[in-house]
Amino acid sequence: MKYKHKPKGSLLAALDVGTSKIACFIAQVIDDEGTFEVLGVGNYVSDGVKGGTMADIGAAEAAIRNTVHAAENMAANVMKGYPLREVVVNLPGLHAMSHGHTADVNISGHEITDNDVRRALMKAQDKVLSNEYELIHTVPIGYCIDGHDGIREPCGMFGQNMSVDIHMVTGNMGALRNMSSAIERSHLDITAFCTSAYAAGLASLVEDEMDLGCTVIDMGGGVTSFAVFLGGNMIFSDAIPLGGQHVTNDIAKGLTTSLVDAERLKALYGSAMGSNSDEGELIDVPRLGEEGHHEPNHIPRSLLIGIIQPRIEEIFELVRARFGDSGLGQAIGRRVVLTGGASQIPGLRDLGQHVLDKQVRLGRPIRLSGLPDAVAGPAFATIAGLLTYASERTDEMPAEIMSQVEPGTLLERTRMWLKENW
Repeated sequence: MKYKHKPKGSLLAALDVGTSKIACFIAQVIDDEGTFEVLGVGNYVSDGVKGGTMADIGAAEAAIRNTVHAAENMAANVMKGYPLREVVVNLPGLHAMSHGHTADVNISGHEITDNDVRRALMKAQDKVLSNEYELIHTVPIGYCIDGHDGIREPCGMFGQNMSVDIHMVTGNMGALRNMSSAIERSHLDITAFCTSAYAAGLASLVEDEMDLGCTVIDMGGGVTSFAVFLGGNMIFSDAIPLGGQHVTNDIAKGLTTSLVDAERLKALYGSAMGSNSDEGELIDVPRLGEEGHHEPNHIPRSLLIGIIQPRIEEIFELVRARFGDSGLGQAIGRRVVLTGGASQIPGLRDLGQHVLDKQVRLGRPIRLSGLPDAVAGPAFATIAGLLTYASERTDEMPAEIMSQVEPGTLLERTRMWLKENW
């Protein structure tokens, strides 16, 4: 299906609730092509979230309120005193699962329309309905008409039967309810969820990367999520429960220093790859529990890098293993784009190329205007992509599909009536 942009003047809002930070972007569509400009930004240290999972709903609610309030204040001229009401929200990849389905619909020789595609998507959605998880994405990735496959856009074509290959993503019901509770207690309505790596890809990939095959690896504080794109669509997603905070914890334990100092050392001196000069370069590590910092505690920088590199290697090795388990083979492609706050460690791209045996680049939001420099880096790819998802990909939202589909045959119309009235 062709993507329909939000009309000019529409307001969009996105909320990224992560382990390390919570961010909110408010944007407005500024032209008929769906381009939007960021008008308000809120960005606060996360609280109440651990490893992508709600650990303290009250603390998370307070952090969300502060973040949204900051974005509202920045966008005050457009908001005109009205509070933000609707947001699209990230779903950490750890709570999501990919499913592949094929659905067939009878066309009976007439011209194929968007509604025929929606009928196929609704058929597939019925197969995965469950009390244990909620459907997040329904993405059509390929079409076959009367045995002829490889069709990218079926609308306007004719045939007797059409089958649609569909990538569906479900979210764990418990995790979604906890996330929803914290957000709704902040007086916000959730219009849709979007998996973190999918959003990061929508923000940072160029069209050729999406089309020819590319994997986005979104390295957050507590979770590393990844999504595979091919033919312009996401065809697979997964995650592992490791991220930048695990690197920080390793540094704190290995050098016997506080988490705050470990984070500072990682940011100032950290690297995922060593060099010949590291042994001779000394860095000062504050000792854990000592008040003040009277006597220097110098260690070679190579010791710090020797702690960081194994953890980053482990993350990439686990991602590579998930690639192998996915069964996608060559569809994964040779290109990888890294996003997320943890992707900014120097040397990480080179280490990723070595472990994954792929071409690797660092990604950042490329489809937004008006974005302040402070929030234009890889750490904000997910929040930027949530706006793109809300603007362009509403046709992949399960609720939208259900609300717009018109039954085809008399039998399907009868089933739909029964479903709605019983």
